[in-house]
Amino acid sequence: MATERKLGRTASQRKALLRNLTTNLLWYGRIETTEAKAKEVRAIADKMITLAINTYDKTVEVEKEFNNEKQQIVKQTFVNDLPEKLHARRLMMAYLYEIKEAKKDDENKREYRERTKDNKHPVVEKLFREYGPKYRARNQEKGCAGGYCRIYKLGPRRGDAAERVIIELI
Repeated sequence: MATERKLGRTASQRKALLRNLTTNLLWYGRIETTEAKAKEVRAIADKMITLAINTYDKTVEVEKEFNNEKQQIVKQTFVNDLPEKLHARRLMMAYLYEIKEAKKDDENKREYRERTKDNKHPVVEKLFREYGPKYRARNQEKGCAGGYCRIYKLGPRRGDAAERVIIELI
C-alpha cells in the first residue's frame, strides 16, 4: 500500500501541488480543494505546526560589541535562534513557498518596504509567532496534541463530481 496518494500526477507535480496547498493553508488559514488533496495537506500542515509548537520559544539574547564609523564601541543586543529552532526554521523554509505580505490600502511603497524589511519569510514567521503559541496553549488546555486542521465537505464538484472540501486551521 502506498504511503501517500498519487493524485493523478507525476512526483514533481505532486510535490509542487502539495507545497503550494500547504503554504496557502498556513498563510490564509482556509482553502477549498478536493477531499484527497485535503487529506494529504492536513498531514503536512500538522507536521509544520508541530515543528513550530516545539521550537517557537527556543531563542537566546546575544550582546555584540563593534566599532562604528567614528571608532566608538557600540553594544547591540540581538535575539538569535538556538540550533533546534534554526533547524526547524530551515526545514520549513525548504518546504514552504515564499508569499509576500500584501500591501495595505492606506500605505505607500516606502511604508510597505519599512514594515516588511525585517520579515524575509512571512509564512515561517507566522508559524512561529502566531500558530506556535496558539496551538501550544490549546494542547496544554486539552491535554492532547495534533489535529490542527478541520475538513468540511461541500458536495460534489460540477463537471467531474470530485468531492469538494474546505480545509481550515482550527
